[in-house]
Amino acid sequence: MIQEVIIPILSLIALEVILGIDNLIFISILADKLPVEKRSKLRFWGIGLALAFRLILLAAISWILKLDKTLFTILETDISGKGLILIIGGLFLIYKSTLEIRHKTETPKAKIEKKDTRAVTFKKLVGEIVILDLVFSIDSIITAVGMVNELWVMYTAVIVSVIVMFVAAKPINEFISQNPSFKILALSFLLMIGVALLAEGLHFEIPKGYIYFSMAFAFFVDILQMKLEKNKTSA
Repeated sequence: MIQEVIIPILSLIALEVILGIDNLIFISILADKLPVEKRSKLRFWGIGLALAFRLILLAAISWILKLDKTLFTILETDISGKGLILIIGGLFLIYKSTLEIRHKTETPKAKIEKKDTRAVTFKKLVGEIVILDLVFSIDSIITAVGMVNELWVMYTAVIVSVIVMFVAAKPINEFISQNPSFKILALSFLLMIGVALLAEGLHFEIPKGYIYFSMAFAFFVDILQMKLEKNKTSA
């Protein structure tokens, strides 16, 4: 009996944490645009909104279930409410990731630093976070509904995953800030997630295991490259 409860809740917590890390990477990259003293405030708002969206959506679970119903059909592809949200979120994530990669790779460093800390506003960044928080939250809750039936298990998994996000937020933000190469890697991850969301919205699902394995492998290779560079400079 205990195993029937523990295994589903641990599985759901693990999945929710993984989905939360995607959300957190996006928040960390945006926070890096602000002066140091404002970054923690943006992280707090971003993660707080993620928790609020998830709890509100859990409370409106009957509405969430209706999102799987077909709204319209395009070229013989049924588009549901969930699919439409994933398509919009995927396109937004692809746009933002591509824009940031282009900005980081083609703009001189001095101009990047000046633009990142002055040209953006706190409200604008919060607005961008709201869009992605909503998309990730809907994906998170629909995933939870598909895995378990007990509402308390969903609430527990969501709250635990958000606590992990709060704990991991600052270290991830600092790591990305101190290692520019990982910032490009993180943006590439988000670009891949955007493509996956778009594909899922069009009923062409890419197994998440493939996506996260490729991310982990790329991260491992980048770590080795970083150590190699450090060895060269210290030699």
